[in-house]
Amino acid sequence: MRKENRAAAGAAAWQVIQNTDGRISVGQRVGAVPRMLGAKMRGRYPEMSAAKLFGMFALVLYIVSPIDFIPELFVPLLGLTDDVGAAVWLTTMVLGESERFIEKERRDRAQQAFDQADPGRSGAGPQGHDAPGRQTPGTRAQG
Repeated sequence: MRKENRAAAGAAAWQVIQNTDGRISVGQRVGAVPRMLGAKMRGRYPEMSAAKLFGMFALVLYIVSPIDFIPELFVPLLGLTDDVGAAVWLTTMVLGESERFIEKERRDRAQQAFDQADPGRSGAGPQGHDAPGRQTPGTRAQG
């Protein structure tokens, strides 16, 4: 991996880490990874594609694979560089996706709280009527 590519990959990873305006810490994102993977496996997180999940697992396998040690034996710097590139790519993918997952969890919790607090929307129907034929203040009779 060329020096410019490594710098660009590092900058991209740093941008993903810093792109939350302080709302979601790196620790929260790392802690969300098991929940995210579990939700994906149970079908509760369809926003993450199967291809992205496969890509993450493939990168993990590439990084820990014993076959990957062969280039490191002959060209140590090259072997280490490809591992670092794969690790940066994996980190960027996981942290970015876990941030989206946490935001989805927050939206879902907010929606659930809203639905529990106002299950019938105060009894008003779709035309602004409390009961059939009875008009609520501020609405016109439909004719």
